Amino acid sequence: MLKPEAEDGQASLADPQFRADVLAGLERRPRAIPARWFYDRRGSELFEAITDLPEYYPTRTEIAILERICPDLAALTGKGRAVVEFGSGSSTKTPVLLRCIAPAAYVPIDISGEFLRQSSKTLSAAFPELLVLPFEADFMRPLALPRAIADQPKLGFFPGSTIGNMTPLMATDLLRAMRASLGEGAMLLIGMDRIKSPDILLPAYDDAAGVTAAFNLNLLERINRELDGDVPVDRFRHVARWNDDRARIEMHLEAQEDLSFTVAGRPFAIAAGETIHTENSHKYGARDARILLRAGGWTPVAEWTDPDGNFGVYLAEAQAERPAP
Repeated sequence: MLKPEAEDGQASLADPQFRADVLAGLERRPRAIPARWFYDRRGSELFEAITDLPEYYPTRTEIAILERICPDLAALTGKGRAVVEFGSGSSTKTPVLLRCIAPAAYVPIDISGEFLRQSSKTLSAAFPELLVLPFEADFMRPLALPRAIADQPKLGFFPGSTIGNMTPLMATDLLRAMRASLGEGAMLLIGMDRIKSPDILLPAYDDAAGVTAAFNLNLLERINRELDGDVPVDRFRHVARWNDDRARIEMHLEAQEDLSFTVAGRPFAIAAGETIHTENSHKYGARDARILLRAGGWTPVAEWTDPDGNFGVYLAEAQAERPAP
């Protein structure tokens, strides 16, 4: 098949969904671009740096919970499951889980292929007897998992409160997609950040060192790199807000002056003070989390939290659907 001539230079080589989402997001009002496009290689590296920041409590809190609940988790899940991690990133929490439950295989799924392969290689070296099957894919829709684990019981792993990046409707759809991918009888171990004081939340998304700001602004740099953009990145600033009505942190990129630029050959103008909404991080109460899981087709089995109640870890099961109460 002949490849069509490039109409937009480098933009023609970019992920077509990235291009479509960026152009649609810049055209809509209010402007918004899906947060999943943060995670090119540079974005993934910056996020891993964020998880080590003193202000960013979720990672260390969740790891401490996982280490504490290991005996309970092993008893509830049993041995020999294939662990399927959705959005694995650098898999920093994964070793805790793998040491705990002695799985038959590990399937990390991530949209950032280069980062996925690198982290999988590191994990394989740490667990040389474990079958590791990296899977580059968008896990927002049902997936045909590797045939090597087709007959094995499965444990989905979705740590980091990544579910909070999605609107409730999208989160429900994702949970249903996970259920379809993993199958009836599968289990899901998922982290969800809890509602708490904005005095704790806001610094976690606007750190003193400016790493989160660099992470947010990297989205514009990626647009310039991959979509032939000339966005003046230094004329935008990172903004984090607590939206109490929707129980979420919002991240925005705010124009510091009236700006004009092009992306993939299309012109755009943005006024001073106008923002591009780049991420949500919804926070859940314990009851909210259970309702969300049930709406997505998962029956809660157990839940754990840290002593301060800042973060929750939930184990749920894809039980047979009942036609009536």
